[in-house]
Order: sequence, then C-alpha cells, then structure tokens
Amino acid sequence: MSHITQPEGGAPASSQTPALFSAKRVRIQHIARAKAEGIPLTMLTAYDALTAPILEAAGVDMLLVGDSLGNVILGHSSTLPVTLEDMERATAAVARSTSRAMIVADLPFGTYEDTVEHAFASATRLMKAGAHAVKLEGGRSRAHIIAGLVSAGIPVCAHLGYTPQSENTLGGPRMQGRGDDADALRRDAEAVEKAGAFAVVFEMVPASIATELTQSLRIPTIGIGAGPNTDGQVLVWSDMAGYSDWTPSFVRKFGQLGAALREAASDYVEAVRERSFPGPDNYKND
Repeated sequence: MSHITQPEGGAPASSQTPALFSAKRVRIQHIARAKAEGIPLTMLTAYDALTAPILEAAGVDMLLVGDSLGNVILGHSSTLPVTLEDMERATAAVARSTSRAMIVADLPFGTYEDTVEHAFASATRLMKAGAHAVKLEGGRSRAHIIAGLVSAGIPVCAHLGYTPQSENTLGGPRMQGRGDDADALRRDAEAVEKAGAFAVVFEMVPASIATELTQSLRIPTIGIGAGPNTDGQVLVWSDMAGYSDWTPSFVRKFGQLGAALREAASDYVEAVRERSFPGPDNYKND
C-alpha cells in the first residue's frame, strides 16, 4: 500500500513557542529556565512518526514517549505488559520524525526498579534510540536509581502521585497525597529533587499539594490531574484531541478527532460502495 512519508527533521517552532525555546532543540537547561521565568511548560505523549511532527509543529516543548502506548496503541488494559523493545521502537520513530522538541521516554515496568546497573542498561537503550531523557516512577525508593542514572549522564524526570505501573498496589487510578499521605508525597518530591531529577510529574494529586510543592521545589513540576498551578501540563495526545468518547475527568478535549475520523471513514465506505471513488481525478487510463 502507498503511504505518505513525513519530511525528515520535523518542523520549526510555531508562533506559540516562547522565545526561550527558539533554540534548535529544547534541552533540560531550557526546562529549568522556564520555571525560573514563569513560562508554562507543555508536554504531550507521542508514539509514532505520524503524530510526533504535528505536535512538534504546534509548539509542544516536550514529547513524552509514554508507556501509555500499551493502552493507547497496543490495546493492553494497563501499562504493565509494555516491553523495553516496544519503547525503543516508539522512541526511535518519534526521534526520526522530529528535530526541536525534547524527547522523554518512559522506562517500562520491570526494567529499572532493582539495581542502578539494570536501570542504566535499560535507559541506555532508550537514549540510543533517540531519547534526551528518561522518566521513571517512584520517590524515595527510587532515589538511588535516579542518582545513579544522573551521575552516568542520563537526565531523569521523576513521576509521583498516581503511578500507573503500581496500579495493583494503589488499587487502580485514584487520587494520591490526601490527608496523612501528603507528607509522604512531600518527602518523595524532596528525595527525587535531591537525587538530581531535572523535573517531576505529579499525577492525580490534590491541587493544593501540587501548588505547595511547585513553590517549594527548585525543579519544574508537570501536572496531570494536579490542578492549574504546576510549572507545566502533560496529557495523552489522544485524550487531548478527543480521539475517544471517554476521557478522564481531568482532561479537556481540545478537538473531536475521533468523530472526524469516523466521519471520514464512513464517507470513504459510502463512496466505494456507490462507486463514486475512485473518480476521474483519482486514476488514469494510460
């Protein structure tokens, strides 16, 4: 089947991109400066060479090659079955098709939790695939892993609050950091900062706690279901674009892509069955 190949190298920054990010490639020093200058950071997931250049051209600062590809792309019910090979392929596809956005790749479940050596071997594969940083879940229990990776030259984004790889321990998607658990979240945030993480994602934590930690931490905070006052926001791109009928309560649909795709596919089916496609403009007789 024929296909359209994306132009190599991605697209230049859009008119929505702050001057801070006018560099050829967004890097961790730009992320740090954004917090210092009060510029909200933008992050969306990306898993392939079809979508990533579009998001980059829109001005997104960071593309997260998330293990959410297990749910979104591979049809799994959770992120747990995602393999390092899955993440390598997706990271390479995003890297080949973009040139400006910073690429952060998730370390999948079972590839980093036990030793620094194991984490380094896994992270190295993602970096060689084109990532500029890796993201891992956990706080104090993962601080030594973060420190080891950072000392080896691998930038790390931490992930606290609801951590999908621990869904069976946490009892599924639910708000974290309430009541007595708030102190544990504070200690985790301090631990990942001290370990050298360049940023931290807060997922499904009370807005008041996310605001407090954003003000107290030196590193940027990126929220998903954590209120409006974090240093940046991240969403799964298909949720953001309205690809499916259901989305989490913390998501705003900025489009209706699913409905548009269904309509286009329906029009195609109708045109083929009534033999109006292909038409004279779509083929040649010689």
